[in-house]
Amino acid sequence: MPFSQEGDSVKGQKLTDEQFRRMESEEAAEVESVGAVITTEEEPTRGRMKIDLHCHSEASADCITPVELFPDRCVNRQIRVQAITDHNEIWGALKLKELVEAEGYPITVIVGEEISTSEGEFIGLFLKDMIEAGLTPEESVARIKEQGGLVLLPHGFDPLKRLRLRPTARDRICEEIDIVETFNARISRPRWNRAAVAWAEEFNVLMSAGSDAHTLADVGAAWVEVPMQPISTPQQLMTALKGGVPVGKWTHPLIALGYKAYDWTRSVLVAWARRLR
Repeated sequence: MPFSQEGDSVKGQKLTDEQFRRMESEEAAEVESVGAVITTEEEPTRGRMKIDLHCHSEASADCITPVELFPDRCVNRQIRVQAITDHNEIWGALKLKELVEAEGYPITVIVGEEISTSEGEFIGLFLKDMIEAGLTPEESVARIKEQGGLVLLPHGFDPLKRLRLRPTARDRICEEIDIVETFNARISRPRWNRAAVAWAEEFNVLMSAGSDAHTLADVGAAWVEVPMQPISTPQQLMTALKGGVPVGKWTHPLIALGYKAYDWTRSVLVAWARRLR
């Protein structure tokens, strides 16, 4: 995977050519090993920005994060491009896109959908219309491409992901897959991210990272760091990913479950308090 030649400074310090080559080599080795550069830093490298291509909102049946909370969270986590990829819905993404544009937030929202096909899930990006669940993988891919969208394979190698795309289906549509998520922050074990890296390299497919956030606390757990640039079209995203570096921090499933339990408990208490007023 090619890495950016734009981010030639770190925290404001200019790098020599040798230092930059060393940093680039270390980044490539870490992506090869675990699917991303693992970091606790919130701030992107100077000259780069953060994009997250896999995230859920209240429009997903298994998530209760209100759309209205995303803009401030994205700004606080310095995410410049956020894809909302709800399960078999796009109304949350459309609502967030309208909100950030109306309020002038410095965020680009990509309308996406995590589509449940007859043989497992994958993501469509830059959608205009919702794609119904239950179609074959081939039919779902065709619907994405008809809209000028991109196909992203998420957490596709984790056997504990109940709705992962089946390997036989993945083999059939491999030539139509535009992006592979090589780092999913909510994968059951990091080794499945490494398997995604190997597949992406074998088929020469661009790599990405996604938080797969189902709670507000998870938003910003993973991203792709790319040179600063506008990303509002599929081609612009593909160009950006060619110079991108997957970055993030894996969240243990038990911790992710704790975040979700906290969100559900808080929502119940808030609703209960409102009824008492």
